[in-house]
Amino acid sequence: MIQRYSPKDMEAIWTDEAKFERWLQLEIAAVEARAEAGVVPREALQTIQEKATFNVDEILEIEKETKHDVIAFLTNVNQYVGPQSRYIHEGLTSSDVGDTCLAMQMRDAGRILLKDVESLIDVLAERAVEFKYTLEMGRTHGIHAEPTTFGLKLLLWHQEMLRNLDRLKRAVDNVSFGKISGAVGTYQHLSPEIEAVVCKKLGLSPAPVSTQILQRDRHAEFLTTLAIIASSIEKFSVEFRHLQRTEVRETEEFFSKGQKGSSAMPHKRNPITFERLTGLARIVRSNSIAAMENVALWHERDISHSSVERVIMPDSTMALCYMLRTFTDTLKHLLVYPERMQENFNTSYGLTLSQTLLLALTGKGLTRENAYKLVQRNAMKSWEHKVQLKEHVLQDKEILDIVSAEEIEQLFSSENILNKLRKSVDTIFARNGL
Repeated sequence: MIQRYSPKDMEAIWTDEAKFERWLQLEIAAVEARAEAGVVPREALQTIQEKATFNVDEILEIEKETKHDVIAFLTNVNQYVGPQSRYIHEGLTSSDVGDTCLAMQMRDAGRILLKDVESLIDVLAERAVEFKYTLEMGRTHGIHAEPTTFGLKLLLWHQEMLRNLDRLKRAVDNVSFGKISGAVGTYQHLSPEIEAVVCKKLGLSPAPVSTQILQRDRHAEFLTTLAIIASSIEKFSVEFRHLQRTEVRETEEFFSKGQKGSSAMPHKRNPITFERLTGLARIVRSNSIAAMENVALWHERDISHSSVERVIMPDSTMALCYMLRTFTDTLKHLLVYPERMQENFNTSYGLTLSQTLLLALTGKGLTRENAYKLVQRNAMKSWEHKVQLKEHVLQDKEILDIVSAEEIEQLFSSENILNKLRKSVDTIFARNGL
C-alpha cells in the first residue's frame, strides 16, 4: 500500500515556535559566551538560564504594536526574566539573530533532505538491480532507437541522485554559517571571539566576513540545489508518465483498491502522482529564481530579501521533502511490465538493428555513405510495408554481395543481441558498484 506523505518533521522547523526557540538559544548562548569572558555577572547568567522563555501568542500581540518581530520577541522574553534581561541582546543587532537562526533552519532542513535523498538512492539501486537485464526499447526523440534495459534507465537516475547528494552536502555546508558581528559586520560592540564561541555552541561556523547580514549567495546556492534535485525528480516522473501511456504501458503507478481515476470515466488509471511531482518541481525552480534575486541588496543590507525568504525557504524545503518521499514510495511500488516492453520492442520490425548492419557493411570495406544508403533504403521499405528489416535485407543483392545471408541471420539473432547487451550491462553496473 502506497503511503501518502506529509513532511511533518520538515514543517516543524519552520513554525514560529521553532524560530523563537532558536532565537532564544542564540541569545542565551551570547550571554553565556560573554559570562565566560567575564563581561556578564554569573548570577545574571543563572537568572537568564532559569527564567528565559517566551509565548508565541504574546509575541505576535506585541508585534502588532512594535511592527518589529525581534523587538517583540525580546520584549516578551524580558517580561519573564526581569531586570537581568538587560544583558540579553547586548551588542547584537536583529540580523545577528534572524540570519543565524535562518542558517540553523536551512542546515536542519538540509539534513532531513539528505536522508531523503539517500533513501531514494537506495530504492533506485534496488530496482535497478531487479531489472538489470529487462529488455526495453531505448528511445531518442520519442522514437525507437536501440535496445537498452529498464535497469540501465534506473541506474542512470541512481548516479544522478548521487550527484545531487554531493551537491546538497556542499550546499548545507555553505549555509551552516552564523554571524554575531553587529550592524555592519565590524564587531563594534562584540568581539570576533564572542561570535566564534556562540557559533560553536549553535553548531555553526562564524562567517569569515559579513555586513549586517550573511551574504545571500549562500542562500541562493541552497535553493538552486533544491531546484536541481526537484528537476531530477520531474525528469524521472515525466519518463514514467510517458511509459504509462496506453499505447506504451510499460510501467504504471500502483493503483490501490477503491482508488478512482476519473469522475466521468471509470476505466481511468492515471499517473497522478508523477503529474503532481512535475507541478511541484515548477514551484521549487521558481523559488530558486527569487533566491537569486535576493543576492543583490543595497550597501551593507536592506530588507527586501526578508519577506521573500519567509515564503521560499519553508515552501521549497517542505515541497522537496514531499517530492523525495513520495517519489521514493511510488518507485518502490511501481508496476513494471516486461512482457509489454518486449511487445513494444517487436513493433519496430528490427529497424533498431540498422546501425549493427551499417557497421557490418563498413567493416567489409564499404564507405559509410554507401553503406548508409543501402541500409536506409531497406529501412524505409520496412516502415512502409510493415515487414521485418531482415526480410528486405535478405532480398537486397547489393548487400548480399558484401555480407552473406548467414552473417545477416547472425546479426539479427535475438540471442546475439541479448548476449552483447548483457555484457555491456554487466560492465556498466560493475563500473557503478552494483
